[in-house]
Amino acid sequence: MNRAMRSALYATLAIVGAMLPGLGLSQTNAPAAEDASPPLALVSTIEGAIGPATARQIAMAIETAEERRADVLILRINTPGGLVTSTRDIVSDILASDVPVAGYVWPGGGHAASAGTYIVYATGIAAMAPGTNIGAATPVTMGGMPGTPQQPPGQEKKGDDGGTPSNEQALSKKATNDAVALIVSLAETHGRNAEWAEAAVREGESIGAKKAQELGVVELVAPSLEDLLSKMDGREVLANGKPVTLSTAGAWIEHLEPGFMTELLALISNPNVAFLLMMIGVYGIIFELSNPGSFGPGILGAICLLLGLYALNQLPLDYTGAALIVFGLVLMGVEAFTPTFGIAGFGGLVAFIFGAAILVDSDTPEFQLSWWTIGTTALASAVLLIFLVGYTWRALRRPVATGAEQLQGAEARVLEWANGEGYVHVHGERWHARGPADLAPQATVRIEKMDGLTLVVS
Repeated sequence: MNRAMRSALYATLAIVGAMLPGLGLSQTNAPAAEDASPPLALVSTIEGAIGPATARQIAMAIETAEERRADVLILRINTPGGLVTSTRDIVSDILASDVPVAGYVWPGGGHAASAGTYIVYATGIAAMAPGTNIGAATPVTMGGMPGTPQQPPGQEKKGDDGGTPSNEQALSKKATNDAVALIVSLAETHGRNAEWAEAAVREGESIGAKKAQELGVVELVAPSLEDLLSKMDGREVLANGKPVTLSTAGAWIEHLEPGFMTELLALISNPNVAFLLMMIGVYGIIFELSNPGSFGPGILGAICLLLGLYALNQLPLDYTGAALIVFGLVLMGVEAFTPTFGIAGFGGLVAFIFGAAILVDSDTPEFQLSWWTIGTTALASAVLLIFLVGYTWRALRRPVATGAEQLQGAEARVLEWANGEGYVHVHGERWHARGPADLAPQATVRIEKMDGLTLVVS
């Protein structure tokens, strides 16, 4: 190839290279591949009471959605309510999410009551399945959502005698106002009905799906996830304070299952399980201390005690109840190591029962200790105490098995004897003895007393 041909070839290649960007050939491959893949919708299902495990589940779901750059994260919600601390954490995580979060009350017959109402209001787009309801967000107790016991209408501003409101009434009003401020703020953030939201808190209002859409409480009513994704497509929502246009038509749906640690936390944060773990731990350690060197009960007890204390720390505890339980366990431990014939043990049992009854400060049934659990542990403790007292009483009545008292009254066999003294065999031992002068070897004698290291026999 001569110089002229090479020059022509180079010129042609240069022209083609210059035309490629203009034709868009070098820039369309990646978008084309990206456009070919459907949008991604991640779904996390929230059922049961809202607690520490739920907060962790939603936080992990948001983190996964951000890592995978999902187009939307849908929270399917069916809850009777839950704990204020967990609900606040969930609301904060949703508002800070870079991925749009949708709240979907599901399935038919389900509800987003109390804490669930706040979570739905925090999401960028709210939806309900037909046959569901939302609301009843009135404060219940300090452990419930969100504050202290609600007072009857007309008592918010004055006490029962018409004068200064009581401390309980003042706390109730304070908690109610705080809850109203939170839900109204969420409603204003996402352009929803703030007036109904306030009524849901102050008056316990609850409405169905169709009415909720008519009042602007939720944006959509959808019988299925596919229908929900189709209806929310093209809507503009807020994600971490920034407007985002949803592209969800035909999205690929992927369900997120809770991880092992989340499921473990859900299990042990059940107050009944946490309480039983703590009791197993305490009794395991007591058994280890009373039988040093067994190791197994002590190790198991320490693990159970730590898990139980961690789980109880996640719940709204009444510290008076916790103190009574600890005091009761200490008294029962004293009974085990320093017998008081049941006085300390049964006093500790009474303190234990009263403490367990008021341990968890919540009106949410899922976060209350079952009376079956309290009764079972109290009965087990009572049986143990009866056994300890009975064992102590029998030990006191049992003949002494060591020392001089143990020899007194025992029978011995004469080994050697002369002039009123010699040696006798008793309890496998050879002892010097004195007594009657006419004893013969192999004769049986009774030990009357011990004089130093000499037995006096008859």
